[in-house]
Amino acid sequence: MRPQNQMETRSTIKRTLYTWGANSFGQLGLKNAEDQVKPQRAEYGQDAKTLQAITGGGGHSALITESGELLVCGQNHKGQLGLGHVSEVMTFQLCQLPGSRTVQQVSCGWDFTIILTDDGQVLTCGSNAFGQLGVSPQTQYAAQPLITSLKEPVISVSAGLRHALAVTGSGGVYQWGTGLLSQAKRALNPQPVPNHFSSKEPCLVTGLDHVSAKSVSAGSAHCACLTVSGEVFLWGSNKHGQLCGKETFLPLPTALDSSLLNGERVAAIHSGWTHLIAQTESGRVLTWGRASYGQLGRQVTVSDCKESSLPSEVRMLHGATQIACGSEHNLAIVGNQVFSWGWNEHGMCGDGSLYDVIQPQPIPDLQNAKVKKQPKVAFSQETLQESRNDVISSI
Repeated sequence: MRPQNQMETRSTIKRTLYTWGANSFGQLGLKNAEDQVKPQRAEYGQDAKTLQAITGGGGHSALITESGELLVCGQNHKGQLGLGHVSEVMTFQLCQLPGSRTVQQVSCGWDFTIILTDDGQVLTCGSNAFGQLGVSPQTQYAAQPLITSLKEPVISVSAGLRHALAVTGSGGVYQWGTGLLSQAKRALNPQPVPNHFSSKEPCLVTGLDHVSAKSVSAGSAHCACLTVSGEVFLWGSNKHGQLCGKETFLPLPTALDSSLLNGERVAAIHSGWTHLIAQTESGRVLTWGRASYGQLGRQVTVSDCKESSLPSEVRMLHGATQIACGSEHNLAIVGNQVFSWGWNEHGMCGDGSLYDVIQPQPIPDLQNAKVKKQPKVAFSQETLQESRNDVISSI
């Protein structure tokens, strides 16, 4: 690799997108439907624009370019790609939004997509079988993005398995989609179920009136909210100890005991299907929840529910600049290395094997890559990664 010229212009810098893992629907953008156990270069446009966000769903993927364009590929049987049709797409295609809006965030659920525009509007596409689109319940699915009924500008969104969350500019949290409703009824009976579990259109979550929310993160059947003051609130299913309590289900947001984090403020919260990862302001990384596939990044006896349900630090991830959770696997950038760990049945950890990775390990084929962006791969079985390369070599 030659030293990069300090006078090098943006036009001479090559951006490379690497993808790997499950690929049954062509969600890796590689023009095929074969799983990949090692990082592969994927094309996403002739001019290889800089990406500002990368994310994945149950079988589809989405990219946001620096200019706010949305590129999508993969499974599309419910129109979750927002392209106006329901055919699978194996290369990244431009998703046109109404009014030529630009995108600041995108979050992919199992078979639906939430799009947050730069002007704070929320659009959704895909399946609406559980009301997860936040539009009229009469709509079974939408192959083109629809505007939700949220009246106030939104600053953060998150798609769960079959439910969704949003934070408004005033700090309120909204929830919609009935994916958690059956669990709530069983756990809370004979007590009533709060409206935010049964609503098919955005519903204000009660119990957060005294705080100002900053961001949200949805699991398969749980919800997490990070406040401006660095507190974490959790609600929903606690089947795998992901809510750090004894109750099987929490109907209302409950603050995570700060003593479990040594009293530190949380800077970021990330959620997989059944586990969570918190980054504190001092750079510590703590994990808790389900540990069956090594997704906590530390040795845990599966039968020891108490140990896995309490936040515990993963020291080798201290100072991570970015972290992303897949369904049961994770990625992190520490220094200039990309680490992976967790479920690896389809090669999601990118180490060339199909064995679960119990502790974070650098991805061998990306050892020399100069990482630019880290994916947010909630609910995906694929992995996407962008690196910055010079004009001669793939670093």
